[in-house]
Amino acid sequence: MPKLKSHSGAKKRFNLTKNGKIKRAKAYKSHILTKKTTKRTRRLRAGGYADPTNAKTVLKMIPYK
Repeated sequence: MPKLKSHSGAKKRFNLTKNGKIKRAKAYKSHILTKKTTKRTRRLRAGGYADPTNAKTVLKMIPYK
């Protein structure tokens, strides 16, 4: 069977934990930060997990992680 292609964008954005959960970064932290409150930008620093409903799709995009 041939090797599968990884999705370039997905492999930069997602990581797997030992329990098989998909780790991700929060969105809206890249630019136009001056109008966002300090409290909000601080909360955006903390990572999160991908929703279980999207997990199967993300795992297909990163088969070798």
